Amino acid sequence: MQILTDSLRFPEGPIAMRDGSVLLVEIERGTLTRVSPDGEVSVVVECKPAPNGAAIGPDGRVYICNNGGFTWSHHGGLLRPIGTPEDYRNGSIQVVDIEKGSVSNLYESCEGIPLRGPNDIVFDSHGGFYFTDLGKRFERSLDRGRVYYASSDGSSIRAVVDTIEQPNGIGLSPDGSRLYVAETFSAKLRYWDIEAAGKLAPHSDPFGVGNILYGFQHYERLDSMAIDSEGNICVATLGTGCITAISPEGRLVASIPVPQPDMMVTNICFGGADMRKAYITSSGRGILYVTDWHCAGHKLYFNG
Repeated sequence: MQILTDSLRFPEGPIAMRDGSVLLVEIERGTLTRVSPDGEVSVVVECKPAPNGAAIGPDGRVYICNNGGFTWSHHGGLLRPIGTPEDYRNGSIQVVDIEKGSVSNLYESCEGIPLRGPNDIVFDSHGGFYFTDLGKRFERSLDRGRVYYASSDGSSIRAVVDTIEQPNGIGLSPDGSRLYVAETFSAKLRYWDIEAAGKLAPHSDPFGVGNILYGFQHYERLDSMAIDSEGNICVATLGTGCITAISPEGRLVASIPVPQPDMMVTNICFGGADMRKAYITSSGRGILYVTDWHCAGHKLYFNG
């Protein structure tokens, strides 16, 4: 596993680009940033207050989940989010035109309910996108979350999973027939079969929160994910500080730790000419790693 750069300010949302660079957000810095193949870091545009998940849309622009802001702890050389700032207003979905260097808000609410802490995003083949809203943490309270489906032109947004415990990472199976969501604090990986764009099939959970594919044990927390070409759900695992691969049948396939211990291993994406390069964010240490993967990653819609 090779370090591309170790100078980032809590990187997340990596997007492997065709030119070999990686776009990602720096949450603490409040920017969309590019890391070149040789590790050079350059700011593309500011996306205040706190950009999180990111994806390329059907129009070539970058769609960003902005969580609305964190307070931060820096201890023992590790940076981590710990709460919500006093000036927090709400979260949003932002759109970045890289060529123009412009940033605009696409959604700030759904049916009059403000977005709280949008976290991760994935586009489907129809050009719409699913995204998680993890909510916000306060001194004596914690939001419950939602999963939304929205159009990329700003014309439609609706909740497709209403009330879920801190949904974080989100992804689609290679054939687009299944939606995966990782719950942060319960450390559960859930799924829904998809009947049509933005329409989830009924599920077996009597509490209405999707089917459980895999439940992690001990002290684990889950973050974002990517899917490989074998259908494995490769989810960033907080606490242990690794990427865990779970098969679509719910079997533990592999656990891949980063070389320098970091509880805040938050994201993975696939890229390279053959899609066999995995880019992993070790956010607490500000590191972007690259490593070989045993198979090709699933190529995302609209990203090359």
